Amino acid sequence: MSRIPNELLERLKQEIPIVRLIERGGVVLKGAADNLLGLCPLHDDHGPSLVVSAEKNIWHCMGACQAGGSVIDWVMKKDRVSFRHAVDVLLAEFFPLEAGSLLDGSRKRSTVPQLACPLDLEADEKELARQVIAYYHETLKQSPEALAYLEDRGLRNTEMIDRFQLGYANRTLGY
Repeated sequence: MSRIPNELLERLKQEIPIVRLIERGGVVLKGAADNLLGLCPLHDDHGPSLVVSAEKNIWHCMGACQAGGSVIDWVMKKDRVSFRHAVDVLLAEFFPLEAGSLLDGSRKRSTVPQLACPLDLEADEKELARQVIAYYHETLKQSPEALAYLEDRGLRNTEMIDRFQLGYANRTLGY
């Protein structure tokens, strides 16, 4: 994955108003223009512990989570996403027309086609678990390498493999 240019990161940190971003998430900020206070949504907050500096465009929680930082850090913590995803969210929301050109083609597109999901996502939890087990069991039976691994350990009995529904998790279910 290519690196996000430092100039783009600085632009996001400077041009996206932290107060607007935080208030957009439903946090009510009160106080003087430079230091605003609010309830931190990142933990169970009973008194205003979130301090937001509009002038510096940063935030910090003085309460339980002790988190803080820039607009990127806010999106990462609030939405529980990665750094890359947080940058993408901010670009899409605040610079939608420029999002593609801001990265100057540094983002690569996958050339691998997405496979159809082998699971019924509408099924209840138990049925979904059964489908996952069946998927990995079938993956094991189709993989000569996995079967050779079991055979090396004396576990080649096909009745045992079927009875206990042994599987091979080769990460293809995520594709």
